[in-house]
Amino acid sequence: MRRASGKGEMMTDKLILYKEHLNSFLRKITKGFELIAPVRNTYGDTLFEVISSVDDVRIDLTNRPILSPKRFFMPQVETLFAYRYDKSGYTFKDAADSTPRVIFGLRSCDTRGILFYDLIFQEGLKDKYYLDRRKDTILINLGCNQPGENCFCKSAQSGPFLTYGYDIQLTDLGDRFFVETGRPRGRELLAGWSYFFRPATQTDIDEQYEVVLESEGKFRHRLDFDAATDKLINQEVAPAIWEEMGNRCQNCGGCAYVCPTCYCFNIFDSPSSEKEGERLRTWDACTFAGFSRLAGGYNPRQDKAQRIKRRFYHKLFYDKQKYNIPSCVGCGRCADICFGRIDMLSFIRLICEQKERVLAPAHRRLGELLLEAGLISQKDLDLAIEKQAATGKPLGAQLVEMGMVNKEAIARTLGYQLKIPGTAENIED
Repeated sequence: MRRASGKGEMMTDKLILYKEHLNSFLRKITKGFELIAPVRNTYGDTLFEVISSVDDVRIDLTNRPILSPKRFFMPQVETLFAYRYDKSGYTFKDAADSTPRVIFGLRSCDTRGILFYDLIFQEGLKDKYYLDRRKDTILINLGCNQPGENCFCKSAQSGPFLTYGYDIQLTDLGDRFFVETGRPRGRELLAGWSYFFRPATQTDIDEQYEVVLESEGKFRHRLDFDAATDKLINQEVAPAIWEEMGNRCQNCGGCAYVCPTCYCFNIFDSPSSEKEGERLRTWDACTFAGFSRLAGGYNPRQDKAQRIKRRFYHKLFYDKQKYNIPSCVGCGRCADICFGRIDMLSFIRLICEQKERVLAPAHRRLGELLLEAGLISQKDLDLAIEKQAATGKPLGAQLVEMGMVNKEAIARTLGYQLKIPGTAENIED
């Protein structure tokens, strides 16, 4: 057993925690806090879970959790308050949650996602429900020695290691963790159990520096966020790309639900009787058809292409314009879950790296592409154009309505023409 520091010794900002002391340290945390950490379940999935006993779970510090930890700050379904009506009027019972928590094993992208939430929920009318949870939560970040298959946090400037924003940050050095303290409450937490730690030596510091450099060189994906934002600002994304991405979207909301920074929500009352009920807040997504529907029934973003366009403008342009950072942290979860290949990774590549072979052909008329693919005849096209003159509908919608071609065929043709991943390679199946 390696010797750690004695209790009460002066704590520094750079420490060493041997892995054989980790579980003992976490057990101490559970005595005064609700401990949340990445746990590998019996199905092989790694998820953030509340841990009551460190010895009864398998804490997984190798694999990035499938879902972000945002549900611990903004639950997927949340009771804001309960209400009751009687002769004297309405009474309300607030559903406040101020449980002190420690989230252990956060990845840098997830910590940055929480920092982005801090910006959102503190501006204007402050969100007390979020802030009550946030103020009593300590964040212990774990830098990524090995980026995931679809990770691009270095391009998003949110990892693989953080330089600010964490309470405590760990770096895996093999048999030990290099421990950095950021905010005061991180130092306070470690000071309570200083006997688990020893001060870092120069050798430890040098080794940690090498690990960071090596990790930054392991990324498979490197994206130019600034170039993508410029293309959105200058409206250089061809309309056919938005149409194709809308066709490929299945309206599942998966991209928003796994994203660490998506924060759209809906609020509604759920009565349990004529005189009692609850006001609930639930996650929503800007890609859902009803998200932008107004009270009178009008929907300014009826088409999926418009909603997809709004999503990417929001994350890459509007948020950067307002907060000076895009609301994408490069975790790659949207790429993991989206079988339609309209994730952030595919989108930025599409509009940046394939400029010459994508945007130039994108201006070819849809009818010409369908003719070339043999999906319609010239007679079909002439009839559809004649009908379109009277209805004013897009040509693709007109062709579908007349039964000359289906949406899937149009999507495959455009995808092949625009070289959208997952389409071109399957066009001849």
